[in-house]
Amino acid sequence: MGIKKADIVISSDAIFTGLTHEPTSGAIAILGNKIMSVGSRAEIEPLIGSKTKVCNYGNQLIMPGFHDFHLHIMFSALSIDSVNLFEARSAKEVADKLFEYSKQHSEDEWVIGMQWDAGYWHDEQEPHYKILDSVIPDQPVVLFHAEGHYIWVNSRAMELAGITEDICDPDFGRYERDKDGLLTGILYEQAQQIVLKEALRLTPFKKESIFKNFLGLLSQYGITSVNDLYAPLDDFIQDYDLYEKFDKQGELTTRFHIAPELDGNLENAQILRNKYRSEKLQFSGLKQFVDGTVTGHTAYFLKPYSDQLDICGHPALDPEVLIDRVVKADKLGFRIRFHAIGDGAIRLALDAFEEAIRKNGKRDSRHTIEHIEVIDSDDIERFAKLGVIASMQPDHMAASLREVYSSIIGPEREKNVFLTKTLLNSGAHLALGTDFPISISLNPMRQIYTAITRVDSSENPKNIWHPEQKLTLAEALQAYTFGSAYGCFREHELGTIEEGKLADIVVLERNLFDIPVNEILKTKVELTISDGTIVYNSQETSIPKVSS
Repeated sequence: MGIKKADIVISSDAIFTGLTHEPTSGAIAILGNKIMSVGSRAEIEPLIGSKTKVCNYGNQLIMPGFHDFHLHIMFSALSIDSVNLFEARSAKEVADKLFEYSKQHSEDEWVIGMQWDAGYWHDEQEPHYKILDSVIPDQPVVLFHAEGHYIWVNSRAMELAGITEDICDPDFGRYERDKDGLLTGILYEQAQQIVLKEALRLTPFKKESIFKNFLGLLSQYGITSVNDLYAPLDDFIQDYDLYEKFDKQGELTTRFHIAPELDGNLENAQILRNKYRSEKLQFSGLKQFVDGTVTGHTAYFLKPYSDQLDICGHPALDPEVLIDRVVKADKLGFRIRFHAIGDGAIRLALDAFEEAIRKNGKRDSRHTIEHIEVIDSDDIERFAKLGVIASMQPDHMAASLREVYSSIIGPEREKNVFLTKTLLNSGAHLALGTDFPISISLNPMRQIYTAITRVDSSENPKNIWHPEQKLTLAEALQAYTFGSAYGCFREHELGTIEEGKLADIVVLERNLFDIPVNEILKTKVELTISDGTIVYNSQETSIPKVSS
């Protein structure tokens, strides 16, 4: 019996396997959905048969598929079908963009917008429902802030949701009011839910349509694995049955790792863990929020905000409840992922994981803290000590206007913002992702660029935020591939290019190790192979317009 021949062989002078810090010359043979062999061109030559698809990519970079460790699938799918307001630089520009969009979508029940951020506005006007009413008085409007923790709505939206002037604030969040105590149309944290319940009633056809478009976008960006993390709007838009349908039909072109809510219902969590176990769709843990955001003043700090000296923020859940949930979930072998942005929230999350070890014993839990924007220096070493993964999104560092962000936290805490390199050097496992659509772009190139340059929100290459925290290119790529695979307990089959691993491979237009740093942002994906199948080829596909 002769030697088996490969289905696909790709070669390049620049293959980044993830096992070393530099790319090497060679070739990769793929058979079925696995990497058959990795070696020199001469070593791979005997595996080429008459039916083998062979392609040499010169000096273009071949690397493991990107693994976005933190995003929100259905919210992302909805966002690319909505109006993006990030470029608006005034309330008037928001209104103008909305008006133009609404003319093209007059048949839609709701007008949905994304990514507005008043911190970038050139005027002093505050967002208010009356601004939206002036252009869209009859159609309900909901606009998601860039950080995703508060919304801006018009009066029609409040009317449909039953929001009146005498409404009371929820336990976590608030209905913003002006100096006269009247509603402004800005709703924070849990106060959003009453509107989202109405706005996110998507039909099955709409869900399937936007989901299919989003899968195409993932493949176009070379993203072969994702982690879909719980967010409050999942109560209305999440649809694991849709994922399963695509999986069973062989149409799930990206691997999904789901992390539903840590809500204390461990019986339901165990049902989900047992149900989703395929190679393409897996349960991967439970997720919850410890706090909110810095610019929304809902992040939880150890000391008061610098611009509001009477508040520190507070946890999204009572600390005793939160720790109890962690201990019980940990005992049943669940991995926990916590959104924690302020130093108080990060410490509370670490305390909860430490308490789980004390009560249940130490195990390879790979509990994870998401974002880690402002950390107290005393807590840095605790990540490695407790085996906690640091999940970070470089784009967040360049999201809020730096002057605004820094004025809120003050100069002392500003020294401890986004300490990516410090955490990595401390021995913590690092995994990168986008948090899309909370971040501006799904594009891994933007994340890699920001991780290795530390360019701040001005986007001026001269404005570097803590240059000592820059990752090397290899470190950033490894955190975006192997780091995420490790975070999903799948490092034995994903994250590097090795014989026997699943064939999730990306070919870029250029060699990132051989171009000026600013050109990383311009680099596109040439080819995406997911599970041994070519799911995107820039030479054969008409490319839709996407954000940079």
